[in-house]
Amino acid sequence: MMSWLPFLVDGLLLGSTLALGAVGLTLTYSILGFANFTHGDLITWGAYFVLSLGLAWIGAGGSLGQLGPLSFGWPFLALLTVAMLLTGVLGLVLDRVLFRPLRRQGTQIVLVIASFGASLALRYGLAFIYGPEPAYYTREIQLATPILPGLAVIRATPDQFFVLGLTAGLVVLVHLLLTRTTLGRAMRAVSENPTLARVVGVDPEAVARWTWLFGGALATVAGVFVGLTVQVRPWLGFDLLLPLFAATILGGVGSVYGAVLGGLLIGLAEAVAVPVVGAEYRAAVAFTVLLAALLVRPRGLLGSRD
Repeated sequence: MMSWLPFLVDGLLLGSTLALGAVGLTLTYSILGFANFTHGDLITWGAYFVLSLGLAWIGAGGSLGQLGPLSFGWPFLALLTVAMLLTGVLGLVLDRVLFRPLRRQGTQIVLVIASFGASLALRYGLAFIYGPEPAYYTREIQLATPILPGLAVIRATPDQFFVLGLTAGLVVLVHLLLTRTTLGRAMRAVSENPTLARVVGVDPEAVARWTWLFGGALATVAGVFVGLTVQVRPWLGFDLLLPLFAATILGGVGSVYGAVLGGLLIGLAEAVAVPVVGAEYRAAVAFTVLLAALLVRPRGLLGSRD
């Protein structure tokens, strides 16, 4: 019974990454109206933006520092903030050049195919620039410590604690954004009915621009989570893309809170599957959970009837 417990932290870490990525994905779908395949590659570009900024900072004589037991310090967090903005701007450029003209002239399937093509261009462009070899933010070795007294098999490193804590904080911030701000109410209005939102004075295009910015920012954090706990590589976001869609569908398409719940459940399902059926079948187990849940609740766990 205890054999799956050591994988619990891995499941929570993967679930945290999927949760933040799925929030951006579900916002894009509910506000812009199409399944955005470029979101996985925005995750990768965000991770590499941080890597490039870090290398430039170190090359200029700076240091990433060390904050307590963490493998990085305040400079790294500052670079992460800059990278979040850069990834959001990259999303805005994609929207301006590709998706916005197609929204006005094309159909949803045209947008999906265009996002698939843009995803390939982003992925292979990144591989051409950086090469296929994996990279790391830090080479420092951290020791894992027990999380719960009496359960020494459940361990986590300081960086992993940071990832879990930052995920919780960002989920709270997204909740406050959507429920307590004018922009959040505008985003919800456009998600429910773009035409009616325009009638009452909400500009759907302005909301779309903010959606790309927020989606890119959350994608960057998700990519950095993988870089901190595993490694950075050009296919990072592509490998996460199917679990991201699974988390979005499981939670309920269009539901931010469902995306968080779906991400955590998919991450835990994949991790717990490793000692049971082997690592090579973990994705299949996650999708089995997804299909079973949808048979019981087709609209997703927190999806609306509409």
